[in-house]
This record gives sequence, structure tokens and C-alpha cells, in this order.
Amino acid sequence: MPIFNDTKIAFADKSDAQLRKAYWMFKMIEQPALTSLGTSVLNFTVHNNFPFVTGIVKNTLFAQFCGGETREESMKVVKQLFKRGVGSIFDYSIEGKEDEETFDAVCKEIKDIVRFSVGNPAIPFIVFKPTAFGRIDLYEAVGKGAELTSSQKEEWERVVKRFDEVCSLCHEHDKKVMVDAEETWMQDAADHLCEEMMEKYNQQKPIVWNTIQMYRTGRLEYMEAHLQRAREKNYFIGYKIVRGAYMEKERARAAEKGYADPIQPTKEASDKNYNAGIDFVMDHLDKVSAFFGTHNEISSELIMDKMKAKSLESGNPHVYFGQLYGMSDNITFYLSDKGYNVAKYLPYGPVKDVVPYLTRRAQENTSVAGQTGRELGLIKKELERRKK
Repeated sequence: MPIFNDTKIAFADKSDAQLRKAYWMFKMIEQPALTSLGTSVLNFTVHNNFPFVTGIVKNTLFAQFCGGETREESMKVVKQLFKRGVGSIFDYSIEGKEDEETFDAVCKEIKDIVRFSVGNPAIPFIVFKPTAFGRIDLYEAVGKGAELTSSQKEEWERVVKRFDEVCSLCHEHDKKVMVDAEETWMQDAADHLCEEMMEKYNQQKPIVWNTIQMYRTGRLEYMEAHLQRAREKNYFIGYKIVRGAYMEKERARAAEKGYADPIQPTKEASDKNYNAGIDFVMDHLDKVSAFFGTHNEISSELIMDKMKAKSLESGNPHVYFGQLYGMSDNITFYLSDKGYNVAKYLPYGPVKDVVPYLTRRAQENTSVAGQTGRELGLIKKELERRKK
């Protein structure tokens, strides 16, 4: 029997009504054409301030995948999760804005999250996206080593300053901070910036954590080379290990611009690469800690098996597991029940501003083979169990 099949544990906090609503929502997401049409309509209506639509969104998609509109509102979910041994990672999910005023405002919000979470073990990580602090085109130019104009240099200095302010504050308050990965064409600059922050703030322990997308080619090689640099400069590495979330966009851009597809050729190759990432971390725990962000049951069990093979306790501080709020509760709560370090990404923000995130999440669910079907099957199984 699969170990992640205990729906009683997975949905212990959910009422029948909540489960039925979730079932209906995943059933809608399961239809690609409906999801594509629905997300377009949703973005338009919310952006144009249709209040009744905003209310519907808040009680459906938003309630399923977000903690609340503010940190304070989200604390109800944080406390509920922590009662069951699951941490929360506040994810300020504002996307699609590229002006300096917004970058400064988001940086301030992230620093406020740091201060808000001080002394609270229920919030073990801080997180932000590189493009929350600067334009993607600027990251691309910096990563390519392009000659920057004077104004671009000043703009990049502000990006570096935002990174440093957040990482410094996290170091001061002993809070771990993860930097999310994004599109490949901006990632070289983000990787370099993360390494700078690690060298500066990870001298005693991993405070700054970079994200490695294993559905990409060349990432294992990057990690091996990075470890060598970290040993030479004597600092610790923190990685969030994920598969990735931009496959269609990456492949389309590679085909359009005529460069090699940066994505693994098959799902099996991505899985193999992810598992190689697990081995890499487990072989270098003296220097590397990892947060394994995965909704894959086989990968989760493999990590557990590797830990047992190395006689590591389930709560070993170098190994974390993570899933998104509203998904894969069967994995999250099984792990917490067995004493593993596990946390949920908990998005929050005004409904109108979070809709781009929600629609992207719905589309990703549609494109990930089997994910929505698994959610539906588990919910159905639990509803049937409760009838007996």
C-alpha cells in the first residue's frame, strides 16, 4: 500500500463541505480548455473591478490556494498547520509589475515578513522571487555580461541592495531565506547574486538558499561546481530543489530564438535528474542543506529512504520537505505525522493582485500529468470513507 495514501491524516482538518468544494474546483481545473478560457475571463473581470467576481474568487480558488489577503489574516491558517507540525512560508504573490516603486514596496513587504516571523517557529523560511526586486530584462543583460548603460548600472545596484537588505535582516534575526528560481534566461544573474549573498551570510550556517530547477539541463553540473567554490571560500550552501514550472514557455522561446532547449527531453529524464539532486545533497550534508519542494510521492519516499540509509533522524535540520498550500496534503501531513521537517508555501495578498498567481497555478495543475487526477482521487476516497 502506498505510504501517502492515508486520506484520514491528509484531510483531518477539512470539513465535508470544504472537501466537496475542493473536489469541484479540481474537477474544473482538470479540463484544459475550460481552464484556459476561465483564467482569461478571470484575469479580465478581476482586473476591471467586477466586485461579485472578486467575492467568488476569494471563496473558491483563493481559499484553496492562499492563506488570506494579509499576513494577519493568514495567521489562522499558519496556526492550524503548525498544530499538526507543518510550517508555513509566506509567499507574497504579487506578479507582473515592473516599476521601481513596486520593487521597493515588495522589498519592504518581505522585510516586514522577516520581522513578523521573528521568534515564530511556525514560519521557518522567508521567500522572494528575483523579479520581485528587478526587471527580468535587466537580469538577462547582467547574466549575459552585456555592457550596461549608466542608468542600468544604477538600476542593478538597487536590485543588489534589495537582495542584501533582506539577506542581512534574515542573518540578523537567524531566519532562513529562499530565493525562487524563474526563467533560464535570467537565472545566471540570480545564481551569481545568490552566491554573493551566501558567501557573505552563510559563514556559520545556511541562511541564504538558492532554488535549483532539476527539469533543466546542466543543473547538477552547476551544483557540483558551486560546491567547489563554497569549499574554497568556506561557506555553507542552502538549496531548494524543485522540478520546475516554466516548461512550455522555455521550450517555445528556445524554438523561437533558435537555441538548445534547456529542459530535460522527457519526464523520466527530469525525474532521474531530480533523484540525482537528492543523491548530491545526501552525499554532501557537511556543506549542503536542502528544502525538497516536490509533489511527487516517489521522490518524497526516496528522500526518506536515503535519510534512513544514512541513519539520519526524521527531523534532521539539513533536510526539509515542502508543498504548496491547497495541494498534496497526503504527502505533507504524512511527513509531519512521522516527524519530518515539512512546510507549505502559503501565498497571500489582495485578491486582485494575486489572481495572476492563481491562474498560473491552475494552468500548471492542468499541464502536470496526473496531479489534478491524484487530488480528485484522494478527495473522493476520503468523502467515501466518511460515509462508512
